[in-house]
Amino acid sequence: MALLLLVRHGHSTANAEAVLAGWAEGVGLTDRGREDVARLADRLSGLDVARLVTSPLQRCRETAELLFPGARPEIVDDLGECHYGAWTGRPIAELTSEPLWRTVQDDPAHARFPSSDRFASESLAEMADRINGAIRRIDAEVDAESGPGAVWVAVSHGDPIKAAIVDAVGAGLAGLQRVHVDPASVSIIRRSGGKAMVMAVNSAGDGVPRHRSGPAVVPEGDATVGGGTG
Repeated sequence: MALLLLVRHGHSTANAEAVLAGWAEGVGLTDRGREDVARLADRLSGLDVARLVTSPLQRCRETAELLFPGARPEIVDDLGECHYGAWTGRPIAELTSEPLWRTVQDDPAHARFPSSDRFASESLAEMADRINGAIRRIDAEVDAESGPGAVWVAVSHGDPIKAAIVDAVGAGLAGLQRVHVDPASVSIIRRSGGKAMVMAVNSAGDGVPRHRSGPAVVPEGDATVGGGTG
């Protein structure tokens, strides 16, 4: 019955530029991102956290370190961003004209990103399998090591967090684009008896959901690949 806090990294340089960062190197937090994470850290400061894990990417590692100063976040590769292949680093506004964009929006379970010589690629289904497999494994470890009621925190990315949420509510990848998670937001999942319950989505940490519209770079009604830019 461990409680999982899924934290999306703070506003990043890629968010500011409205590009799809993926696994590109050198994407860190902006000043705004650091400020937002600092405010979230204040709200989470009273928590007794049994385990802090993070995606290996810079923006997530910076977020984890700011959230719990002095802690040593454990890097878990499977919490990393989706491998977007040839879409990596491209402006999101440009990607909306790609035929694959409609598949990502309307049939994400069958969306696979194009291969690239520079960046790995995978399908959204493969991304969902690895993120949810990692969550189940770590959740079971925390429950066994720290007992029922333990709290653990995972810092990850927009699409992986959305995949974890739709898995928890039983919607599957068909519901991926019906969930929105902003930078520096918290979503909360509790697992018990083999079932999961979503306790909060896209919260600023004080129980109040947040949403910033950000740059108008995608068609109305569509979700931003990689998660909202804030």
